Amino acid sequence: MKKKYAQRAGLFAAGIMLLSATACGKKQNFDQNLITNPENNKKIVNMFTPMEKTNPNADNTARTAQELTVIAAEKALGLQVEYRTYTAENHQEKTYDEVLVDRARSNMDDIYLLNPDSLMLLASEGHLADLSHLKCTENLRDVVKVANTVNGRLVGIPQEVVAYGLFVNKDMFDQYRLELPNTPEEFLECCRVFKENGIETPVGANRWWLETFVLAQGYADLYNGENTDAEIAALNSGEAKMSDYMRPGFEFLQEMIDKGYIDARKASVSEAIEGEGPDFLAGKTPIVMAYWGAANSETAYGKPNFNMQVIGFPSSRGQMPVVPMTGYGVSADAENLENAMDTLDFILSDEMLQLYSENNKVISPSKNVNVDCIDALKPLNDRINEGIYVLGSNAGMKVEQWGNICLVVRKLLDGASVEECMAEFDRLQAEALDQ
Repeated sequence: MKKKYAQRAGLFAAGIMLLSATACGKKQNFDQNLITNPENNKKIVNMFTPMEKTNPNADNTARTAQELTVIAAEKALGLQVEYRTYTAENHQEKTYDEVLVDRARSNMDDIYLLNPDSLMLLASEGHLADLSHLKCTENLRDVVKVANTVNGRLVGIPQEVVAYGLFVNKDMFDQYRLELPNTPEEFLECCRVFKENGIETPVGANRWWLETFVLAQGYADLYNGENTDAEIAALNSGEAKMSDYMRPGFEFLQEMIDKGYIDARKASVSEAIEGEGPDFLAGKTPIVMAYWGAANSETAYGKPNFNMQVIGFPSSRGQMPVVPMTGYGVSADAENLENAMDTLDFILSDEMLQLYSENNKVISPSKNVNVDCIDALKPLNDRINEGIYVLGSNAGMKVEQWGNICLVVRKLLDGASVEECMAEFDRLQAEALDQ
C-alpha cells in the first residue's frame, strides 16, 4: 500500500489462526476445559473458541502456543480460564459464527474469538467492550487498531496476523514445467495444463475461502493504488458500486467451475481443509488456499512430502496476499469483566506475543515482535513486507466484506449466476447505506 491510507494503517492486518483455521463452523462442547485445575477457589474467565477437529495424536502448534500464554496468565493472575467450544460436524449444522453471535447477545461468555463479520456485527450492536485502555494496545501495529475499531471503539485484538495465500505443490508445477502464476490468466493456463494431464481437480476448495480469489482481484488496485481513501469513500456513499469491484473475481470463479478446475458441488459442502486437504497432501490436487498458520501446524499442511510454496492470489498486480481482520473480544456485560480484561492484557503483552509467535512462527500484531518464517512462507511474507496485499475486511467500509463475500460465493457454488450474485451485492450495499 503506497498511499496515505497505507502509511496510517501500517503493514499488517489483525487475525488469529485458531479462528481462521476453522473458518466459521464447529460443534458445541461447552463443558470441555483444556486447562484443568483442581482448585475451586480460583477466579474464573470463560472463553468461547472454535475447536479444530484433529487427529488426537498430532501436535497442534497453534493450540499449544495459545495454551502457553493462557497457562502463564492463570499462574500470574491467580485465575482459571474455562474453555467453551463449538465444532460443526458438517455444513448442515450451525456455523461457529451463528452460535457465537447468539451466545454474545445473551452474554453467556466473557471472551470470544471473533471472525470479522461477527466482530463488526456485535460491535455495532454494542455487545463488545472497548479494549483501548489496555496496556497491550500501546505496541499494536496501527492497522490492528484501525481495522478493529467500530464506532470509535477498539473491540478486537488478535494474537497473530493472519494472511491467506495459495498453497501449491511446487513439485507438480515443476513436473509440467509451469511457472508459479501471477495473474488470473496465468493461473487459468496452469489449471488447463494440469487438467489436460489427468489432474481431475486442479484447485481444491471449500465453502469458506474461495472469497480470497474475489478479494485479491477486486481490491488489488484499491489497496495498492493511489486513491484508496477516495475509492472507499465512493463505496460508502454509493457513488461506486461494490458489484463492479466483485465482478472480475466472480467471473473468474465461474470460469473455473465451468471448466472443472474446481468442484463446486464438493466445495459447497466441505469444511475448511477437511474437504481438500487429503487430496493436496496426497499429491492429487496441486493447489489449495489456506491461512498462514496452516503451513506450521501438523493438523494442516505443516509436513507435506513435497516442496510446498505459499504465494499470493492471482491479480492484475501479481501475487496478492489477502489479510482479514479478526481477534479476541470481550463481552460488554461480561460476568467476569475485570478478570477478562486482565487476561487479555496479559496474553497480548509483548512478552506473551513473543512466546506465541516463536512457537507458531507467525506475524505478530505487536510492532515490537518479529519472528522468522519458514521457507515455504517466504514468497507470501516477501509480498507483505513490500506492502503489497489486500485487506480481507475493513471496518472503514460500510458493507462488511469477509462474511458477505463468502456467503455470495456460496450462492455461486450452488448455481446462482454471476448477474444474480452482482444483484445481491447491490442489495447489500443499498441496505448498508440505508442504515
